[in-house]
Amino acid sequence: MLGVYLSGTGNTRHCVEKLLGIISPEGKAIPIEDKDVRDFIIANDEILLAYPTQFSNVPYMVKDFINKNSDIWAGKKVLCLTTMGAFSGDGTGCSARILKKYGAEILGGLQIKMPDSVCDSKLLKKTLEDNKRIVKAADSKLEHAGREIRNPGRYPKEGLSFFAHIAGLFGQRLWFYGKTADFSTKLKVGDACIGCAKCVASCPMQNLEIINGKAVPKGKCTMCYRCISTCPKRAITLLGKEVTEQCRFEKYEG
Repeated sequence: MLGVYLSGTGNTRHCVEKLLGIISPEGKAIPIEDKDVRDFIIANDEILLAYPTQFSNVPYMVKDFINKNSDIWAGKKVLCLTTMGAFSGDGTGCSARILKKYGAEILGGLQIKMPDSVCDSKLLKKTLEDNKRIVKAADSKLEHAGREIRNPGRYPKEGLSFFAHIAGLFGQRLWFYGKTADFSTKLKVGDACIGCAKCVASCPMQNLEIINGKAVPKGKCTMCYRCISTCPKRAITLLGKEVTEQCRFEKYEG
């Protein structure tokens, strides 16, 4: 099985690597922005597609990738995995419906709660110990799902039902659809920016460039929060007005 993922602060990457290690130890995990990702998908029959849920929807970068590569999904067997800070609804179902339209077989859906990664909002912030407990529970869920998939061949179906679709639609997506309908143009770079280009190197969309010593966004933000998390001066914001906490999965390990 091939793992293809979008991961902003490391949560989704961790879940993909953990699950693959159980169900397909020989499997490879690659980020969706890898230049050879299309070729890897063509060469593999089973795909684990993973991404963070955004307002009960698929990040636009992932949706755009699926649609632009519509010709490669026919006959592929896909397991959808999403990570979430609090609520996912039909986070897996949103991509599953598009993939089915292009001829993919959906093996299952798995939705994993992980530490919140929205660095410029206090809404879902928890203590370090609380986040470690969240990761421990996530690992336990991944291990259980992995054993079920590997042995009886029983795939979880989270986020794929009609009721999950209704929950995602009315729980968040209807009210916040505009935030995920396209790439975001809302990324802001403040005066604290020193032009170090760490954000440029980390962005999966190549959305940032240094102009006159300052990072400038180009209107193709996929809201992954990598740049906000890695900026040494906390100069970048998206949903909020100031960075309250920089989030990396590595903080919550152990």
